[in-house]
Order: sequence, then structure tokens, then C-alpha cells
Amino acid sequence: MIPLVKPFIPAREVLMPELEKILYSGYIAEGEAVYQFEDKFREYLKNPLSLALHSGTDALHLALILAGVKSGDEVISTPMTAEPTNTSIAMVGGKVVWGDVDPRNGLLDPYDVEKMISERTKAIVLVHYAGMVCDMNEFYRISQKYDLPIIEDAAHALGSKYRGRMTGCNSPYTVFSLQAIKHMTTVDGGFLCLQNVEEFDRARRLRWFGLDKKRSRLENDITEVGFKYAMNNVNATIGNVQMRYLEDVINRYIVNGKYYDRVLAGVDGVQLVQYSPDTEASYWLYTMKVKDRENFIKMMEANGVMASPLHHRSDTHSIFQTSKRNLPNMDKWYKEFVHIPCGWWVGDEERERIVETIKKGW
Repeated sequence: MIPLVKPFIPAREVLMPELEKILYSGYIAEGEAVYQFEDKFREYLKNPLSLALHSGTDALHLALILAGVKSGDEVISTPMTAEPTNTSIAMVGGKVVWGDVDPRNGLLDPYDVEKMISERTKAIVLVHYAGMVCDMNEFYRISQKYDLPIIEDAAHALGSKYRGRMTGCNSPYTVFSLQAIKHMTTVDGGFLCLQNVEEFDRARRLRWFGLDKKRSRLENDITEVGFKYAMNNVNATIGNVQMRYLEDVINRYIVNGKYYDRVLAGVDGVQLVQYSPDTEASYWLYTMKVKDRENFIKMMEANGVMASPLHHRSDTHSIFQTSKRNLPNMDKWYKEFVHIPCGWWVGDEERERIVETIKKGW
């Protein structure tokens, strides 16, 4: 069975010696390995204000705090995402306001979002679902018009771009996940990418109980409650090794995704997504719409290929009951979209087999 998702782990003989060194070094908490990893990640993104954290969820939580979201504030978000995007809003006491999606790609629709802005709106959370990038031209227009910060949830979108610049360099707050099945994994981990030096320094303190790690504990004065959100040296060591392979791994997702874009165009029963202007996807999942999705999935699995919608729409959870609204485009999208394998483990032969299987029909 060709899996839908699969973590890339460097070869044992490459990774394990580095892990053994750090495990028996006497220092496995946040330390030099973390700072080395941050430097490498910053260089990859070309954003020096990137902070390593224990998870992408931690990064979302800190981004919302930095954006000033407090109890009773509204944050416009999408139901087309994994649960932490929106439970993080609840963590700071904010109320989720659902924006509908663009039925052509499942991404948040800027025109529907603009209709939902109120005097209580504090931020807009964009999810670059499956590696597709939202319509940043329109969202930056909205951000400037209403003076609202953009938080990019790029958990799926490492390596994607807007106007030739890496995602992670363009908005006040961008969040990445290094969880088990993402483009790059450190088993668990995340990054918060910022544009403001003062906010970066504040986030650095917030990730470690409010303490400034650049000073000894004897010299510290906690002025704000922080959290235990720091990445440790063990996860960072995995990250340092992963960085050697990152560009090649992500490039394989992109090469496979573009191949599918080309050869699946016009196939009966398949409707390809439409990518936003001035963006480049990183294809964490290859996403398309199909007729009779249930039978499509059964047919693919019968032929040894996993296919799935993967994510459960967030607006159905009881915790968001008070945010309920009619989302006709989301209803339509949710019935038709599906993912097929696209990652580093899908070689030329595998992707040709996947395409030929789809072309036979279901």
C-alpha cells in the first residue's frame, strides 16, 4: 500500500551517532543544539526572527498572545484545518468566527472573511491547507484596510512561497509544525516566525516560563507569565540532521505535485484545485476534487493506494457551538475533496501507477 503520509527519517548511520552524542552530553534541554537548529532554519527561510518551540500548537498560542487576542475577542478562521488551529484560539479566550472557503481549493475565502469583520475582530488566521497558499494579495489588502494582523498557519506549507519569498517571511506571525508526518519532522516541534524584534524577544521569554535564557536565573525577573514551550536539544539534534535533506525532500513533494497537476488535468471525474495568484504550493498533500468520493477511495485502496480527506471539519466540534454559521461552500468542498500520496516516498513508478489507477475510473 502506498501511504498517504510518511515521515522522512535520515538513515540510522547518519542520525543515531548525533543523537547518542546529545543524549550522553549531559545537556538535553534547550541549549546549543536548539540555537544551531534555529540558525539553519532561519537561513532556509531567510527570516532571522524565527523561534524553535516544542510544537506548532505552542507557536499558534504564542502568536495569538502576541497579536493581543484576549477573552471575548473574535478571530476569523477556517474550519478546513486540523483541530489545534482553532482550539488555540479558545486557549486565549477568543471566539472563533468562521469564514467560508473558496470552493475551488478549500482555502479561506477573503471576500467572505471581509463580511465577517466586526469591531471585536482582533486577528485573521489563515491556513495554507495541504501546502496550498491562501490568496495573500486579497488578505493583505484586508489586513491593511482594517488594521488586522495576519497569522499564517503554515503547518502544512513549509517550502511554499508568495511572490517568490518563502512563507514565514511575509506576515507578522507565521507558524510551522515539525510534528511526525509533516514535510520535516523532529518527532515533535514547531517554529514561530515574526517580523518585529521586540515581539521576538517577548516570545523568547514566553517560551520558557517568562525567563530570559540569556541571563542566569539569579539575574532574572519574570514580568509576564510564560510557558514550557521550548524545544529541547534532542528534538533539535534531529532537526539539525534533517536540515541536510530538507530542500531535496520538499522538492520531491513539489515535483510530484506538479506532475499530478499536469497529467490529471482533464481526467474524467477529477477536478483540479485552483492555486492562489502569486503563490507556489509545497504539496504536503496532493488535493483534488472527485465525483463519488467514497467509491474513489475504495477503488484506490483496492489497488494499493491510500486516499483520504484526512481532516475533520472543525466547525462540527461542540466547543465551537456558539460560532456555528451556514457555510455553503465548505459544505460543497467537504463532500468532494480528497488527497492522494505525493511525498518523498512516491517515486516516478509509484506516481505513474497512481495516475493510471485513477484514469481507469471508479
